[in-house]
Amino acid sequence: MLQSFIIILREGFESFLLVAVIFSYLRKSGRRQLSSAVYSGIGVALAISGGLGYLLFKMQTGQADAIEKYFGSGIAGFLSNEALREAVLGVVAIVLVASLVIHMWRHGASMKTRMEERLGEVSSKRSGWAAYLGIFLFTALMICREGMETALMLLQVRSPRLVWGALLGLLAAVSLAWAWAQFGHLINVKRFFQVTAIFLLLFLVQVAIYTFHEFSEAGLLPNSEALHTATEKFSPDGLYGQWFPLVMVGVCAVWLAAAALVDRLKRIQNNAVTLGPAKT
Repeated sequence: MLQSFIIILREGFESFLLVAVIFSYLRKSGRRQLSSAVYSGIGVALAISGGLGYLLFKMQTGQADAIEKYFGSGIAGFLSNEALREAVLGVVAIVLVASLVIHMWRHGASMKTRMEERLGEVSSKRSGWAAYLGIFLFTALMICREGMETALMLLQVRSPRLVWGALLGLLAAVSLAWAWAQFGHLINVKRFFQVTAIFLLLFLVQVAIYTFHEFSEAGLLPNSEALHTATEKFSPDGLYGQWFPLVMVGVCAVWLAAAALVDRLKRIQNNAVTLGPAKT
């Protein structure tokens, strides 16, 4: 439940910021008439993400008959091996999500500038349908990326309360988005993305252990039986794995407290430099 809550909270808020930047650019550049392209792009991206999530869910649950008619018997054969399909989906999730999280960590501060430059390229020198299509495709690709990332991560959550966590995360994301719109200067967006990135990277560590566990169960590793037994306790329902969410929260809390302390010390130091030495 905690994992799905954080996933939806982060991805939902990030999607809101992406859309907010696009609308802000259109307003500042005097191209409000292209707003309908943004709404269309959001709708298409949500449809594609939902379709992908449904397809991946069918693959994960081994419902090969439901998609065999679309992709052939080869995919159906892959789906019949539960351990192998879980392992492969785990690898895909780790590679894609980790690369996106690290990218956001490194370039998140310049995200708005980069987006506005790209938006300028696809719209400023064009008119009519060309500009509309450029904004539409840009919005659809950006939101679709968030949707695919969300779908891959949610498929790795092993909790019967996944839906409740996702709903609460969506509610929290909407609330945070409203608070940002009203009191943006009070919310440290940089720290929000940093601490949620740490949480997701720690979550991917558990996914990596589970993926290794599934590869061993599929018999694709040397001494697979021994490796499968050794990693059983680290699975989401294992003796150690069930405590991993608390470890993730603890690590994030410690990091956030340390970051807040560093920020406070920097402000004190900057104030001291600004005020200068006291006169005697």
